[in-house]
Amino acid sequence: MSTTVVNTGTEGKTWGGATKPLNASYGKMMMWFFIVSDALTFSGFLAAYGFSRFKFIDSWPIADEVFTHFPFLHGVNAPMYYVAFMTFVLIMSSVTMVLAVDAGHHLNKSKVTIYMFLTIIGGVIFVGSQAWEWGTFIKGDYGAVQTKGGNILQFVDTEGHRVALRDFVVADPHAERTQHDRKGGLWFVSEGTLPTYTVEEVVHGLEAHNNVLVRTQIINEAGEKTVLSRAESLKQIKENGKVVVEGANLHVNEYGSPLFADFFFFITGFHGFHVFSGVIINIIIFFNVILGTYERRKNYEMVEKVGLYWHFVDLVWVFVFTFFYLV
Repeated sequence: MSTTVVNTGTEGKTWGGATKPLNASYGKMMMWFFIVSDALTFSGFLAAYGFSRFKFIDSWPIADEVFTHFPFLHGVNAPMYYVAFMTFVLIMSSVTMVLAVDAGHHLNKSKVTIYMFLTIIGGVIFVGSQAWEWGTFIKGDYGAVQTKGGNILQFVDTEGHRVALRDFVVADPHAERTQHDRKGGLWFVSEGTLPTYTVEEVVHGLEAHNNVLVRTQIINEAGEKTVLSRAESLKQIKENGKVVVEGANLHVNEYGSPLFADFFFFITGFHGFHVFSGVIINIIIFFNVILGTYERRKNYEMVEKVGLYWHFVDLVWVFVFTFFYLV
């Protein structure tokens, strides 16, 4: 009995003669699978942030009071200006990526090169801006006092403007402070950099300046942080003041709830890693375009696939921007 073998001409090809799902190549389908799975990951992170945000809705930091800095403009109150600039740069890099993909469809190597280069520049600016924002957030600006209950007490003048600790507190040069580490003191306690001032020095500075008041992290009906009277300010610092906080990290946050800093570092850091990875991939594709790799293949599908990833990163930032900075 003889067996007839029929060759279809599709042996060894990715889809093996089957109908292409959504008329997409294997590479693009795999990129879509990755995007969907990554979107679910970001959704989980943002959902967790949302639950925490509304659980502590009466004490969550106000974004307009946290992100007020702008590079090279010291002492200028510019709430959200730099974040808006970062967002604009990332959106424009997405536009240049669209133009690069379109130029690839027309096999226009020179335009693909130009638009890919502009996309890379936009990504580098965004990542650099995010690094600067992280540094500013970690360093802090005004300083605050953490209470025994873990709440944050900030300082304002009689008109409600923030006052930095350095403006009314003087450090005692003769005061001795021992920094705990695992070799001395409590073996299980390890401290980071000691704050510039002690709570006692803050108390003395507050007593010497009648125009300085304490502002709690509790938001009142007007949507503003609650400012205490002069007597209540002194009482809070003296009775509940535990440690001076400068800047933000994974343990303390001079702007308010430590959870805000935890989510900020984790989610914006995770997104920043995506943007950084996208920049690296774009650079690789950029040099392949210059070398004529895709010109010889007669298609620029790789540019299109990396473009899908870049648009996804851009879209995710829109949600991160909305959750962290606008809501």
